[in-house]
Amino acid sequence: MPSPEQVYHLLRPRLHPIRLSLVIPMYNEEATIPFLRAAVTEFLRDLPAETEVIVVNDGSTDATLVKVADWAADEARVKVIHLSRNFGHQLAATAGLDYATGDAIVLIDADLQDPLSVIHEMVARYRQGYDVVYGQREARPGEGGFKRFSAWAFYRLMRTIVDRHLPVDTGDFRLLSRECLDGLQQMREQHRFLRGMVAWVGYPQCAVKYRRDPRVAGRTKYPLSKMLRFAWTAATSFSTLPLQISIVLGMLAGLLGIEEAVRAVVALLAGRTVPGWTSLMVVISILGSAVLIGIGIVGQYVGKIYEESKGRPLYLVARTFNVSSAEEPNRSGTAARTADCAGDSHRGRE
Repeated sequence: MPSPEQVYHLLRPRLHPIRLSLVIPMYNEEATIPFLRAAVTEFLRDLPAETEVIVVNDGSTDATLVKVADWAADEARVKVIHLSRNFGHQLAATAGLDYATGDAIVLIDADLQDPLSVIHEMVARYRQGYDVVYGQREARPGEGGFKRFSAWAFYRLMRTIVDRHLPVDTGDFRLLSRECLDGLQQMREQHRFLRGMVAWVGYPQCAVKYRRDPRVAGRTKYPLSKMLRFAWTAATSFSTLPLQISIVLGMLAGLLGIEEAVRAVVALLAGRTVPGWTSLMVVISILGSAVLIGIGIVGQYVGKIYEESKGRPLYLVARTFNVSSAEEPNRSGTAARTADCAGDSHRGRE
């Protein structure tokens, strides 16, 4: 159910989507591809809709490209987008969303930790009229206590820093309607936090709860160090709270300096010798630290402005497989929709 803090929308029921797009970004997932291929093939077998599977190879250094190219050669519904280098998960996911032509689009990772069967419930919510249906993790079996705690803390920190409407315990596994994706594609910033961007665009949203499975193979691509960098990128890309924190640090340092000054004056009036050097060095160090922290935080924002001002593309595609010229994204990043998906995206099958 949607959060009680969300905007109230009158839902408009839909029929089943004519075309469903699965977007799967990959980086060094050579070991998982055989399992993923079998699971996706089984999932698509009885799905009552046209489907496409968009695999984005994010500059992998192993044999991921070879295996997904073989998959595309055997299955015309599998489209491969091979990026020229590693651009990062968020930009790889953006590339896949840009190439998606479906009425409903599901973003999912390649490690099969998010069960494909949950998509059926997402589609059911889509038919009720929701434009965003995100998977919310109830349990994370197979993960250590520290990993579970760090993930728990990460999502609540992001909710505090980025957006109070950001759902907790949710990754990028979600279904988007075509209307929502069209709005999302208008946001072309370089430093992307898709979860926050989807929350920002609004539209009717709800959660589907599920138990997350262990990875079928390979290693996680999000260790703690990368999660912390991701959190910092999200905070500085989507919020001005770090700037406000730097102001608070400056005020605290200023108060400490005032306290030291008052103490020195009181000691002088009492006729005691004021040592001076120690207190002076403490105050200078604290003030200098606060100033440098503030400058560093401001520098992060200035650097992002500088990178945005260059106007570089979000990603570069080196090669595609099973992608027609009509499905290439235009300059705004929106893929042209094929003839059988053109028109009102509320059309569908009974």
